[in-house]
Amino acid sequence: MKKLILTLCLTLVSAGVFAGDPPAVGAAAPGFNLQDQNGEWHALDNFQGKWLAVYFYPKDDTPGCTTEACNFRDNIYAFKAIGAEVVGISVDDVESHKEFSDKYKLPFTILADEDGETAEAYGVLRDYKLIKLASRQSFLVDPEGNVAKHYADVDPDTHTDEVLADIKAMMEAG
Repeated sequence: MKKLILTLCLTLVSAGVFAGDPPAVGAAAPGFNLQDQNGEWHALDNFQGKWLAVYFYPKDDTPGCTTEACNFRDNIYAFKAIGAEVVGISVDDVESHKEFSDKYKLPFTILADEDGETAEAYGVLRDYKLIKLASRQSFLVDPEGNVAKHYADVDPDTHTDEVLADIKAMMEAG
């Protein structure tokens, strides 16, 4: 029954209304200062000088979110090899992130945006009065802290490869 309710909620996400517009490509990425799955604080400024894949997802330990996280996990060495970092963000709390990260051995930062302010700043928060969720969207942030690409339509099965290819192409372009 619990899974049925969760599946229904996640299905409704596709019909929700965004809280705001996402930042434009070329604009400064909205800052954040959030706790990770270990309770440590991370700010956007901590990633200055590196390419950063910021991916928002609806809920820990759900099918699409698990697929996406595990694909980032499985490709983390490819990201590290090109000097890029990965950060996942959802409105779940630190404890939920810890359980999710431990269960799937996720070797990257997952940030708890419990109040939804970061998701709202990135234009991905969906508010259903009873529940707030981040929609599955990603942003590629360049080493200067600007949005280099916005992925509004994310396929959890192929997204990691797409982000890696885009980072490599942008690095080659200069």
